Amino acid sequence: MEDKNYTNINAKTIDSWVDEGWEWSIPITKEEFLKAKNGECNVLLTPIKYVPKNWFPDLKNKKLLGLACGGGQQMPVFSALGACCTVLDYSDKQLANEKLISERENYQIEIVKGDMSKKLPFNDEVFDIIFHPVSNVYVEDVYHVWNECFRVLKSGGILMAGLDNGLNFLFDDDEKLPLVVTNKLPFNPLKNKDQLKLLEKENAGIQFSHTMEEQIGGQLKAGFILKDLYEDYNNTGFLKEYVPTFVATLAVKP
Repeated sequence: MEDKNYTNINAKTIDSWVDEGWEWSIPITKEEFLKAKNGECNVLLTPIKYVPKNWFPDLKNKKLLGLACGGGQQMPVFSALGACCTVLDYSDKQLANEKLISERENYQIEIVKGDMSKKLPFNDEVFDIIFHPVSNVYVEDVYHVWNECFRVLKSGGILMAGLDNGLNFLFDDDEKLPLVVTNKLPFNPLKNKDQLKLLEKENAGIQFSHTMEEQIGGQLKAGFILKDLYEDYNNTGFLKEYVPTFVATLAVKP
């Protein structure tokens, strides 16, 4: 690993995925944007299930942070519904997609390049809502992420987060049967050279498994109150036939 800052590696890796047509980098269409303007809120925290409508307050004039949420998929919807949006991402090309769609549809959005493994570049108690799709697999310390989310949210603010439950990291290949467990958790390539070699071979960046103690317990330790959750499945591979691999959570800052 030539670059000692693993998040720089992840940013460059995701840029390369965007060039290859990564599904999470394809912006919404004009037709989808118009549906959002008419009140339709279909957004994803996890691969398949839309976030329940009752998780959202009236978004008009709400200050909303899309955390590691670049790509032009969710933020245009929130902007169409009247939210004042800020998106933070560390991938130049994901942020370029956000700029492209905002110019195409003529709405204002604050676009910030930032590394969520560091202190977020915002003052305390700025946002009403944080929308954080599955992305903290690219960060070693998720406790830091939850603490920063708590800091920048207003009292009564809402955190919606998509979480990988770790099962995806057990298998090197979930595209063929039988599924064979090959990796011991936690999956941490900064501490396990074999895991690092596997990720480098697959151009998968630097990824980490996290426990529910880190993911949900970490939100509680930061001070959040958990209000709701649901599970979701992979949208490819055989593992989706057997077990949910994602959790989405709704939490509130008291």
